[in-house]
Amino acid sequence: MLSTSCGMLKAMEQPRNPFTQSLAARLKTPAFQGFIAHWDALEHLVIRVFRGKAATPADEVEHATVRAWLLEHYAEWRDGLEPHWRQSKMAGKLATDDPFAILINVETAASFVGQWPAMQALPAAREALNRLLLEHTA
Repeated sequence: MLSTSCGMLKAMEQPRNPFTQSLAARLKTPAFQGFIAHWDALEHLVIRVFRGKAATPADEVEHATVRAWLLEHYAEWRDGLEPHWRQSKMAGKLATDDPFAILINVETAASFVGQWPAMQALPAAREALNRLLLEHTA
């Protein structure tokens, strides 16, 4: 669940991606559900800012909040996700760089404006996340 003291982020109880949502419904790990919710928030923000060609002040607050959480918690899931993103493609080639790290390390929401490489990292990250979810729900 995401929240901030200023109320800028809406509570997220379910992932936005329908396939991930169906897998996560069977998940018994609250910590992993937290990771999924924060990842989905970042993914949604990247797409919104890229398509909108601008980041609003609310986008910057949301990005800072979500990014801080992911920076603190990504290490818990990094090793489990790595073999899966290594099987995924970015820009038509097998991923050689961690798509999660690529996106988490972007310092401002405005930095996603015009960043096609960030958009290309999203499918590899989503595929890796779904594969890890399949492992956890099997």
